[in-house]
Amino acid sequence: CTSDSSPHHKSSTSNTSTMAKLRTTSLLPAIMTTVVSLSFISKLRPIVAFQAPTSARRHFSKNANAAFGKTTFRLIPGDLESWRMTSSDDESEVQTTATTPDLETYLNKHNLDDQVFSAISADGGLKVTVATIRNLLNEMMIQHSMNPVGGDALGRATICGLLASNGMQEEQMFQISMKGDGPLRGVVSIVNGKGQARGYCGNPRLSDDFTLQEAIGSGTVQVVKNHPDWPRPYNGITGIKFGDIDRDVGIYLAESEQRSCALAAATSFNGILCTSAGGYLVERLPDCTPETMSHMEKNLGNLVRMNGEDLALPANLMLEGKTPVDIASILLDGLGMKPLNQVTPKEYCECSEDKLFRSLRLLPREEVDDVLKTEGKIEARCEFCSKVYRLGPDDVMKRFAEAEGDPSKDEDFEEELKSKATE
Repeated sequence: CTSDSSPHHKSSTSNTSTMAKLRTTSLLPAIMTTVVSLSFISKLRPIVAFQAPTSARRHFSKNANAAFGKTTFRLIPGDLESWRMTSSDDESEVQTTATTPDLETYLNKHNLDDQVFSAISADGGLKVTVATIRNLLNEMMIQHSMNPVGGDALGRATICGLLASNGMQEEQMFQISMKGDGPLRGVVSIVNGKGQARGYCGNPRLSDDFTLQEAIGSGTVQVVKNHPDWPRPYNGITGIKFGDIDRDVGIYLAESEQRSCALAAATSFNGILCTSAGGYLVERLPDCTPETMSHMEKNLGNLVRMNGEDLALPANLMLEGKTPVDIASILLDGLGMKPLNQVTPKEYCECSEDKLFRSLRLLPREEVDDVLKTEGKIEARCEFCSKVYRLGPDDVMKRFAEAEGDPSKDEDFEEELKSKATE
């Protein structure tokens, strides 16, 4: 459900008939018995692309080539940029997409840099967005002294936010909150149109004794979108059905925003070091034909096979050095690829000492004085970047004496900041 007038998502039998239905296609009989992670929801043709867990993949790994047919991509041993498009055994017929002149601007050799890349099919029917944020996630984990379970949750939430918000205005904000009853105590990720991201989880040092699904628990997926010019934010909420974040966000996009899409996000770790973090979002646009959808379904199946069975999709491909451009080329193979844009995601926090003092002004003065008397200072830590702010009694008294305007009004606070900047 969406909008401010519908605060809760109801999963009743009567509602399910009006919602987009998830159905499986026969990519593989074994996959059909597993828990799915990617979903296309289409009024014309509901289809599902799969990411099978390792335990389930054992049933079909031996017959993967036969089931998927001959792949249209070939991997050159030792060359990390060589996913080549061909259906021929003749190496001379192979063409490397990474050397296409139109893609030079978007190259990210060996997947070293963080990047969000988007492209559209030649007929304008599908949009593909691919992200890699390994460096960003490592920075966030260092800030929060975070263990891999929390890092996995925050990484997936941030990836989903960057993918779902791609193309929006720079000032627009997109927030994903996984509010579950598990020991992780929820995870929050906020991104904007510039690719700036921040986030946190309730229990960043949660041990590896829990799976991601156990750590998240049951609860709700809550999305908030806002813009400085909007009279009020857009709110949407659905239930947590799987607990692995990407599938839950995909269901939210389908049910709450009616966006036909296939979404995947995954991370991998070596100890507490993130070795890969990325994902992709394939969106069906209004003019997409059934033939284009059918071709994309086959490409998604190829991507699953190429990723292998060791790690969740698409973490294994990124460990091999596949860049967002490479993965987008795989997904749009045979459909033509027109690059749209790229964004470099960065960690960014809006906390400041001025905002801390604004919060103090909203408290009763006697409470502030009591804290200063008992503690000798005001101390606060930012939830998003873990930066600690400290204000002594003299600083607090001076600020109260110089304060003007109403701290509850954003315009007064912004005016105060402007006046300080011009001094």
